[in-house]
Amino acid sequence: MTSLPEITLERADGATTPLGAYAGQVLLIVNTASQCGFTPQYEALEQLQQHFGPEGFSVLAFPCNQFGRQEPGDNASIQSFCETRYHTSFPVFAKTEVNGAEAHPLFAHLKAAAPGVLGTEAIKWNFTKFLVDRRGQVRARFAPSTDPLSFMSAIKDCLAETP
Repeated sequence: MTSLPEITLERADGATTPLGAYAGQVLLIVNTASQCGFTPQYEALEQLQQHFGPEGFSVLAFPCNQFGRQEPGDNASIQSFCETRYHTSFPVFAKTEVNGAEAHPLFAHLKAAAPGVLGTEAIKWNFTKFLVDRRGQVRARFAPSTDPLSFMSAIKDCLAETP
């Protein structure tokens, strides 16, 4: 398995960046969708970004069309939606597969490190959230229905730790 910092992320514009570019930061990695009942969580995710960003925190959003086909747009339309509707300042990457044979290596790693209910690894729906500490360790997995603002204390705890 590729180490976490070496994993390559595809940006919406097609360029790539290594996950290592976020080394030393606390990350909240989320699979997202524009036409989901949980889509309003973008607002809370942006609030977290604004509140904790200056301390070394970043939300990383990965649009995914694997759940109810709720992310049918192309990368440009997804970017436009996020920026105009929710004024996102955090990176929204290219559409990404999170389950199955084509699952992105980042999500394969996250799912193995933080299994879901009853030890299942598969992501069940849009807006599953993974909290990663400054050392690159997956600290928690939050269900799609979990309000991102409800685990601010877990983010604060990760930010308080030294890398």
